[in-house]
Formats: sequence, C-alpha cells, structure tokens
Amino acid sequence: MDTAPADMPLPDRVATALDAGGTPVTRPELGSLVAAVPTGPEARERARAAVAEVDDEAVRLRSAVKARDGFFTTFCISPYSRYLARWCARRGLTPNQVTTASLVTALIAAACAATGSRGGFVAAGALLIFSFVLDCTDGQLARYSLQYSTMGAWLDATFDRAKEYAYYAGLALGAARGGDDVWALALAAMVLQSCRHVVDFAFNEGNHDSTVSTVSTSGTAGTAAGTSASGTGKAVVGTPTSALSTRLDSVGWTVWVRRMIVLPIGERWAMIAVLTALTTPRTVFWALLIGCSFAACYTTAGRVLRSVTRRSVRTDRAAGALADLADSGPLAELAARALRRPARALPAVGPFLIALVGGAAVVATAAFAAPRSPALPLAALVYVLTSGLAVARRMGGALDWLIPPVFRAAEYGTVLAVAARAEQPGALPAAFALVAAVAYHHYDAVYRIRGGTGAPPRRLVLALGGHEGRTLLVTLAAALSTGAFGLPEAFTVLAVAVALIALVESIRFWVSSGAPAVHDEGETA
Repeated sequence: MDTAPADMPLPDRVATALDAGGTPVTRPELGSLVAAVPTGPEARERARAAVAEVDDEAVRLRSAVKARDGFFTTFCISPYSRYLARWCARRGLTPNQVTTASLVTALIAAACAATGSRGGFVAAGALLIFSFVLDCTDGQLARYSLQYSTMGAWLDATFDRAKEYAYYAGLALGAARGGDDVWALALAAMVLQSCRHVVDFAFNEGNHDSTVSTVSTSGTAGTAAGTSASGTGKAVVGTPTSALSTRLDSVGWTVWVRRMIVLPIGERWAMIAVLTALTTPRTVFWALLIGCSFAACYTTAGRVLRSVTRRSVRTDRAAGALADLADSGPLAELAARALRRPARALPAVGPFLIALVGGAAVVATAAFAAPRSPALPLAALVYVLTSGLAVARRMGGALDWLIPPVFRAAEYGTVLAVAARAEQPGALPAAFALVAAVAYHHYDAVYRIRGGTGAPPRRLVLALGGHEGRTLLVTLAAALSTGAFGLPEAFTVLAVAVALIALVESIRFWVSSGAPAVHDEGETA
C-alpha cells in the first residue's frame, strides 16, 4: 500500500514504499552536494543555482579523506596530506607509485634505525612518520582521482605489514650494535600484532552475514567488540554490549578515546617514531607490547561478550571462511577425519577450548622444556590432534571465530619460545624471518577471502604443511639440532622455503586473477 503523499517525487515515493514494506533504505549524507527532483520551472532554477554554487574541487578534496578515521590521522595527517594527494594527481602519479614510495621510505627508516646511533634513531623516527603520511596519501589519491585497482589494494595492504615489521627488525639490529639484544622483544611484538590482526579478521568473517550495527574506519576498532581491518565493524545486534556501544557513540569524546586506546596504525606509528627518536629500542618494544596487549584485551573481551550473547546463526559462508583462516594442513585434516564422531558430541564452546588447551600446551612445553627435549615433538603431536578435533565439525559455534587466532598464537609462540630457549647465536633473527614469512601467507589468505575470491588453493596450504605441520617441524628442528646444523640454519631454510612458495603463488594470483579491489580502509590494529 502506497502511504506516500501524492505530491512526493517518485524516488521518495519508492523509498517510502520500501521502508513501509520492511526493506531498509540507505540514505547517504549529501554534505555539500545537491540532489533534487524539481517539480516546476522555479524549483528547477533553484536546483541549478544550488548545483552551480558547489565547489567541485573542495568536494573532491573532502571526499579524498575518509569520513571516520583515527585521531592522529584526522588531526595531524589528513589536514595536509589531502593537498599532497592533489599535488600527486596533477603530476600524473598513481596510487601504486605513492604506495611504493611509502614502502621505500619505511625501509630507509629501518636502515637508519639499524645504525644504532642516536642520529640514526632520530632520522628513523622522522622517516617513519613521513612514510605514514605517504601511506595516507595513496588512499586519498585513489579516492581523489578515482584510481582503484586490484594490484593497488594488494600492495597497500601487504606493504603496511612489511613496513612495520621491517622497522622492528631495523630497531633490533640497531640495538644489537649497541650491545642490547632485543630480538626476542621484536619477535614478540610482531607475534602480538599479527595475532591482533587475525582476531580482527576472524571476528569479521565469522559475523560476515550478521547485521552490521557499527561502521568505522582507520583506527576505529573503538567499539568494544570492534572493527575489522577492512574498517567495517561487524557487530551482533540485539546484545547488551552492542546497546552499550551505541550509547557510547552518542557521546562524542568517547568515540575519539576508544579510537586511540586500541593503538590503530596512526597512533601506533606515531608512538614508535617518537620513542625511537627519544629513547631506546628496548623502550619502544616494551611500550608496544604493553599498549598492544591492553588493546588486544579490550577489543577481544568486547567481541567475546557480543559473541556469547549473539542471536544470529553463523552462515555456511562464514563458517567456511573461518575454516579457511584456520590454515589446517594434512595432519590436522587426517586427525579431523578420525575424530569427527567424538567432535559432534562436544558442547558449543568445546572446539575453542580444545584448540586453546592444545596451543597452550605446545607453547608452554617450548618455553619450559629443556632444549633438545623429546617432549617438544610429543607436545606438537598432541597439538596436531587437538587442532584436528577443533576443526572436525562445522565452525558454527559462538566462539569458533577465536580458533584461527589461537592457531596463529600457538604456531608463532612456539617459534618464539624455541628460539629464545635455544641460546644459539642467530636463532632469534632467523625465527623473526620465519614468522614474517608465515605471517605473509596468512595475511594473503585474508585478503583473498575479503576480495571474494576464496581462500588460497588447497595445494598451497598442503605444500606449506599447515599450521600444525610447521609447528611439528619447528619442534623437531629444536629436538634434533646439532652444532653442525642448528636452529638458525633450520629456521633460515624453512623461512626461505615458505617465503618463496607463498610469494610466487601470491604474486601469480594477484597479477592475473582480476580480483575485486578491496582497499584496506583503515587497519584497526
């Protein structure tokens, strides 16, 4: 039944009818733009005059900047980076070129930090900030000039990770020149940051088909249950935590506070840059570990609360995405097939708890067992069984989205613990390279899923062994290492193999697939 007034323009009548029929209608904010359906000559002239008054260039500049962004980006970067984006556009530069320039700048910053001198640290901090300015500029240039591409989306997302982790390595090298070994802290910071990201990704994918109640972008993981790295908050509506988040959003200052305390990329890089210039690499890493640990607890706790009170049912598409993010290899698949029947009898929270216990067991064994102890591979075998049991049934439980982050923490944490306990020169830097190579594979899987092209081919996962296979291999390397071929050599060989296999397949896919351009509109963590 048409309830709209007879003199209402046709588009408004259609929208009103859709609303009345229960179909939600999105009405975008026009801002300074003009949209009108004139009903007569006078109205038409008024509409033309209003259109003529719009400053197209000012609109393009405003549109180049995301409407919602982190505090540091909004008030310290975007006020001038938009003009840098326009400058680049007028000289024919592309977003991909600016993205590459940002990477090169960050790598130079890492090289400066690696000198270990105070002047090098100051230069590194300044260059890191400039790299972030360019990182903001490439997206603004893409929006200003409407230059979007699949390759650009992949480069932007991948280079952000490469820049930050390369800078960690530069700080560790610089500290070593001064006699301070902080490789364990650098690796711990990378592990924590990567796990924060997979929490974002897994929560987002696990609630992909749930009703979205919050939308946030760069650095806006601010709602207690958060935001995905794509910048789109996935919240389960109808829960006490979502209601609390909505109430907090109505108070302006709380939005900025919650955006800052989760240390999004802008705030995080600003903190790293300032502390690099003024203090020591050890201080930088401890600040990162403390700040990111708090942020991880804050966002994860909110997401868990929303998940346990969720009213929706996870779709097959979302459950399949979580299974892909789990990165289960042939050993876990074999265990899953053997344990499928007992898995059906588990309570809803059972798979997550089993994954957590198995992961904690292998990391604890790596951290406290004697080097070269046979307990290491035995704990890894138990981890293989628990990993298979955790994914043996459909991942539809309320907390099943936590299983991929548990697997990432178990694999990366085992590498860190084994290398730290080995007390072999070069073991920790080699472990850093290994975790970086594996993390690239995991990030690549995420960006493929977000692009709607599905997970990496099964042959790639099998070739890389899956998370449980690599964990078992790491513990075997620790137990069997000798003076002639120790952990540094084993980890280096494994890192090179993983990097080559993952990179070749990733580059082949992104260059040739024609996947949709999904931009990393505000990595939150």
